[in-house]
Formats: sequence, structure tokens, C-alpha cells
Amino acid sequence: MLHAPIAPPLPDDDLRAETLAVRAGQARSPFGEHAEAMYLTSSFVFENAAQAAARFADAEEGNVYARFSNPTTRMFEARLAALEGAEDCIAAASGMSAILALCLAHLKAGDHVAASNGLFGATVQLFNNILSRCGIATTMVEATDLSAWSAAIRPETRLFFLETPTNPLTRIVDIAALSRLARSRGILLAVDNSFCSPALQKPLQLGADVSVYSATKYLDGQGRVLGGAVCGAKPLTDEVFRFLRTAGPTLSAFNAWVLLKGLETLKLRIEAQSKNALALAQWLEAHEKVARVYYPGLASHPQHALAQRQQTAGGGIVSFEVKGGGAEAWRVIDACRLISITANLGDVKTTITHPASTTHGRLSQEARAAAGISDSLIRLSVGLEAPPDIARDLARGIGGGRGQIAEGR
Repeated sequence: MLHAPIAPPLPDDDLRAETLAVRAGQARSPFGEHAEAMYLTSSFVFENAAQAAARFADAEEGNVYARFSNPTTRMFEARLAALEGAEDCIAAASGMSAILALCLAHLKAGDHVAASNGLFGATVQLFNNILSRCGIATTMVEATDLSAWSAAIRPETRLFFLETPTNPLTRIVDIAALSRLARSRGILLAVDNSFCSPALQKPLQLGADVSVYSATKYLDGQGRVLGGAVCGAKPLTDEVFRFLRTAGPTLSAFNAWVLLKGLETLKLRIEAQSKNALALAQWLEAHEKVARVYYPGLASHPQHALAQRQQTAGGGIVSFEVKGGGAEAWRVIDACRLISITANLGDVKTTITHPASTTHGRLSQEARAAAGISDSLIRLSVGLEAPPDIARDLARGIGGGRGQIAEGR
């Protein structure tokens, strides 16, 4: 059986997410280790030639070669699938590898993709500059406008791809409504769930066919390793596995082991980060030098009601525009002494970046404008530090603001 499970079933089938995060997917070796083992080997030994032939022919379950079969990686895949509520999960070397694998597994020359205009900059580059060379066309649509998605459909449209919340403006896409449209036209719906993780949002339960992750972000949560994943029904993930098995951008056993440890604390971390982010968003929204704040947990967010239905919390990403343009945004960032100036997100350490010149810097000025990314925009990925300490660091550049910030916990 292609990409078969390796872990024994858990004693109950209705375990809560906190329990699945530390128990799901674990397979112990004959040594009986309590923590998950790290299998650092490139290949696996067979009992005889017949067994080797059977494994290579997918006629017998078992490990063959670590590029596509490794027990540690499979444990991570099984655990994430359990948290996601997916039939299967396939791990990749990075989030971008996961998106590439999904697309090349399910698309061919002549196919068309409709993608939201609120995507990570590298994802936009992948669709516009890489997949286009393979004869796969992409139309960027306004993420929150269902009629725009409908208008973008062509006879050859095979995939809807989106992030929700979008990067970096945290716009919220109605997954259930878009799913109904996609299914009515036989189109695959893929949701990049990296901003929320399965702890806050489960796209498959809302009607998506595939949930995609940059595991580098919240799933790890401590800025240690790269990783990616594709979750969904097994017929869909089997095609992704076939691509990765041959092409090779698969997850290493070491990174899989680190990500397993990250999943154990995912829910605790992201719920605390969401509380901290809300406290900071409220403080920023009241600041006289801040023009606008983008955060789904704020009542002022245009899709606040949808976010409350679709997510269990607002997440850890807060974006805001400062008065004074790009020069002022850079000054605010440069004044930080505690917050890390880096484009990564989802870390327990708060990070800050200027999207127009970093994550979305390779996009044309016109494309950034269409996506609503101005030079005055700053993106925060809120960590686990005390919110007053984060606010004080931001205040070095934008001033103290009005009132005291709540602890957010």
C-alpha cells in the first residue's frame, strides 16, 4: 500500500487535540523508547531479495530509502494528519516545496489556477514565474470577493489556492462558501493554513480539499528548522507522494523529529500568542501615530464576524500602517531592541518586518498595490513575551501611545 501508516491506533477515536498533539502517530521500536525515535539513516536493510523486490514494488509495507520512507517523518505526518482531521499527510522540505509538490502532482500544461491576491511573496513568484514556464497559467483574484473567484473560472481551471488569513493584511476568506463554488465546478480547493495551524482553523472541515503548511512557522514555533506538509484525502496525497518520491524535496528525519516536538506545544503556544496579539492590536489601534491596524480579532476588522466563525482565535499576526510612509516604517523597525528584525513568523520570539521590501519585495509595485501592501505597512508576528514589553519596544520608534497595554493573558 502506497505510503501506508506505521503507527498503531490510539485506544479511543474521540481524543481531544491536546492529547493528539502528544500521542498521535507514535510508533515505538523494539527498544521501547518513550520519546519518538530519530531515524538518521539513508537506507533500510531487507531480510532477503524477495522482500526488497516486494518493497520496491509497493507490494509490502516497510521502509526502503529515506528520501521517501522514514519512520520519524511518517510519525510527524501521522500526527499532523490527526490534528488536521485529514485522512493522510505528506511532508516536504519546506512550505514552498509542499506547494510546488501539490501543484505539479495535480496540474499539467494547459491547466489554470485561480489564486488569491493575498499570498506570501514567494508563492506569488512560484505561480507567476515558475509554474508559468510549465504552461500552467494563474489568475490573481481579490481574496474576499466570491464573485471574483467565480469570474476567474475558465474551462481549464483546476485549482483554487488561497491563504486565510492572508499575508500580510490578515484578510479572511470564507472557506465554506468558496468550497461550494469549487465543488460545483469540479475544482480542487487548497488552503495555506500556515497562519492559523490546525489549533485555530481546520480548512478540511470547512470544505477544503487540501490544507497546506509551512511547518517552519507555527508547527515548529521556535525558528529551528524548515518543513512543509500537504494534508487531505489519501487519493490526493498519494499523488503528492509520488511526485516527492521521485523529485526529492522531502523532509529530513531530523527536521521531522523537531517538528514532532513542536506539535506537542502548538495549541498552548498559539492560543497564548493570539491573546498577546489581540492586546497589541488594541494598543496599536488606539495609537495616534498608527494609521490602520489589520487583525482579525479586532471588531474593526472587515471580516471580524467571519473570523470568529471560522477560527477559534485571531492568531499571532498583526499588521499595521504607520503615519509618515516607508521612511517612518523603517525608522520604527530600526528602533526596536527586543523584537527580532526578521521575515520569519510563528516563533515564540516576536518578529517584525517590512513586507514591501522583504517578503513581497520581488513583486512589482503594481502587484503590491493591488494586494494592498503599502510602503508604510509593518508586519508583527507576536510571540510569548509579555505584551507590555513588546509595546515598550515598539514605542521606541512610534512613541508611547495612549494608556497602558493589557497583559493579554
